[in-house]
Amino acid sequence: MRLTKSVMMCKLFIVFGLTGAMAVADDFSQLGKELTPWGAPKAGNADGSIPAWDGGIKSPPAGFNPKNGYISPLPDEKPLYTITASNYGQYASRLPEGNVELLKRNADYKINVYPSHRTHALTQVQYDAIVREAPGAKLTQDGNGYTGTTKSVVPFPMPKVGLEVYHNILMRSRGMGYSRRLASFPVQADGNFTPSVWQEDLQFYRNMDNPPANLLYEAAYNYLSPSSIAGGVTLVREPIDKSAESRKAWAYNPGTRRVLRAPEIGNDSPATGTDGLLTQDSFDGINGSPERFDWKLVGKEEMIVPYNNFKMTDKSLKYTDIVGKKNLNPDLLRYELHRVYVLEGTLKPGARHIYSKRRLLVDEDSFQVVHVDSYDGRSELWRVQEIFPTYYYDCPCTLTAAEVSYDLQSGRYFVTNLTNQEQPMVFNQIYRPGYFDPSNMKRLAR
Repeated sequence: MRLTKSVMMCKLFIVFGLTGAMAVADDFSQLGKELTPWGAPKAGNADGSIPAWDGGIKSPPAGFNPKNGYISPLPDEKPLYTITASNYGQYASRLPEGNVELLKRNADYKINVYPSHRTHALTQVQYDAIVREAPGAKLTQDGNGYTGTTKSVVPFPMPKVGLEVYHNILMRSRGMGYSRRLASFPVQADGNFTPSVWQEDLQFYRNMDNPPANLLYEAAYNYLSPSSIAGGVTLVREPIDKSAESRKAWAYNPGTRRVLRAPEIGNDSPATGTDGLLTQDSFDGINGSPERFDWKLVGKEEMIVPYNNFKMTDKSLKYTDIVGKKNLNPDLLRYELHRVYVLEGTLKPGARHIYSKRRLLVDEDSFQVVHVDSYDGRSELWRVQEIFPTYYYDCPCTLTAAEVSYDLQSGRYFVTNLTNQEQPMVFNQIYRPGYFDPSNMKRLAR
């Protein structure tokens, strides 16, 4: 029986492209059958520690109210085991390098591993669009964009190369739009922090009828505190095909009361309110143009990663319950064993970026980035980013409940996307025409 399972898994690895490149032709007829509609194997792993996908979450648990957070459908589960500085060697083969390094350096850091659940689900309309449009998706010649789909939120459900996974990350469903107020904390080496709060409004166009040509989303970021950034507004227009056009951005400065084009809202420019701990293209794991890196699909692996972090959305939690001196409160975090795409970006010769290499782990179901290890110019591990996905019933989609980036060189860390003490998120928001126009930025600031 053991030999049979090994042979079966070997075949699975070949058929579903779990090695870096797949020689066989795509069989899109398997989407929604042996494969999920977005191209992952429906089957679990050999020993059952990763379950089969049975359709994911179909409805919210009883008592769900976004005013209280996103109640867990798994309320009574306890950790299967806890990984600490004393036992991480038993699990090192299934941990990213960054997690191992954090365990070595910080006695307070630990990883609580729970039973695995494949909760991700989309709508039937989205499933139909993925299956219908998959055969037509093609990367542009430089790979910075793609063509051939109009409605699909997973243009490459059977990815063969790194850029196909990259575009799946960017295009994944986050509803038609949302409005949320976020809190972020740059935490100093001594544990002190000053919160930053901003309003984030986004409109995604892929799920709409008659969407504008080559427009993925428009976003407005209204900075509310601290006083050093309060009143500022940033506006972003993000294209789908970045070969045809680049990201456009505008910034409103309340001191001068002027709106100016902001050409550096992207790549490795420091993100506002992060105290230099996060680059613009690191939000959500990765965003923007892939052009400065060579992206390689290393393969697919079974890894222990953040997953189903419903507890992190609890509105009864205070930020002081979550943000610790050296790391986030590990008892509020949930990790599970999942199959992930391993996507590696190496800085192109002649290109500029503070990172020489980035290694991303991407959930095979949602295409949400769940972990990033980033390396400096000496090829030494510099920053470790963990992203805590949660299923949002009223989207419906998988989105982050929190992101954290640990700077191993300075001993500081940055956490963002916390909404516990903020008003509830509003999904599938439809903004009025002109809302995201630069001429409206002064009104947004007021």
